[in-house]
Amino acid sequence: MTQDRLTQMVISIMLLAGYDVSERCNIRPRSFDLIAKKGDTLVIIKVASHIDGVSAEIARDLNLIARYLQATPLIVGERARDTDLERGVVYIRYGLFALNPETLYDYFAEGLSPMVYASPGGLYVKIKGDLLREVREHSRMSLGDLASHLGVSRRTISKYESGMGTTLDIAIKLEELFSAQLVETIELVGYRSPEPEAPPESAAGDVLVDLERMGMEIHAMRQAPFQALALFDKHTILTAYGTSQKVIKRASLIGNISQITKTFAMCVVTDYKKKKKIGKTLLIGEEHLRTLEDGSELIDMINE
Repeated sequence: MTQDRLTQMVISIMLLAGYDVSERCNIRPRSFDLIAKKGDTLVIIKVASHIDGVSAEIARDLNLIARYLQATPLIVGERARDTDLERGVVYIRYGLFALNPETLYDYFAEGLSPMVYASPGGLYVKIKGDLLREVREHSRMSLGDLASHLGVSRRTISKYESGMGTTLDIAIKLEELFSAQLVETIELVGYRSPEPEAPPESAAGDVLVDLERMGMEIHAMRQAPFQALALFDKHTILTAYGTSQKVIKRASLIGNISQITKTFAMCVVTDYKKKKKIGKTLLIGEEHLRTLEDGSELIDMINE
């Protein structure tokens, strides 16, 4: 399936599930392709036919954006290495969940959570450790008894009861033995990947320095349609900067994303001296930005 067709399929799935979906991000480089929102649930999606094509830098940006927008980051693709992604299986790419469009459909449109995750060595599930301990003790089986029945060590059983994952084969045996649903589902929404590593030093120059001077917390991006997230007094500003030729084509897309995410959008133009709006996006000249003393002035200007 082509990248374009795969992206369109993802859009259709999220619309069918009742989500508002942003415009496609066609600006390169890009750490995500779509943002979808339903109620308080915000999902940022990177579409990649081959998930191995998602680099560490893209994953870092995607993770960082999701964290500051309180969103769920997902990668949707079809293949990993030389194999197809399986339906109902969650894969991990740099700490982020990756899945195929069928699994995406099952979860968001049908409400069916995946249970299986891929890890080096095969497919695994996570056992409800407390429930396993409860049914084992109720059946008056010791750790040794259960270990002997499964052909594993007592320590392994103890780890299962502490939440360690196991193979599908072992999970099926446990559920059949105790007639209980012991496999834990994988909730995609609300998942938080490990804290991203500190980004490399930004070469943004005066624009981000000015925003910091105004009391804003700045997080530089490398692979997003906006070059920075500017945080001020519970507000988030999606920020792009550069010459008018470069930023104007970003202005509409950033404005659309800001509507979906309930944030602000701004383009700082290095060869422009005034200010104006393109849709929801503020275009402000770099010289004009320097005249502002506080982030609240900028927020008021965007709200005008």
